Amino acid sequence: MPQTTTSRGRAQDRARVAGGQDHEVKYEAKKEGVSKYAVKNAAKSAGNSRKKVEAEIDRR
Repeated sequence: MPQTTTSRGRAQDRARVAGGQDHEVKYEAKKEGVSKYAVKNAAKSAGNSRKKVEAEIDRR
């Protein structure tokens, strides 16, 4: 997935879930219908790739 640029000119990678960013964890949790805790655990075990996190959540 190509990286986009924010209004401040920084690179933004939407293919990853930043576990330390509460808003990203909340978004993914709401999207998948699980808790923030489940998303953080999935990111910790599968890595921060959005596809891998989603697959890990589906696996559980």
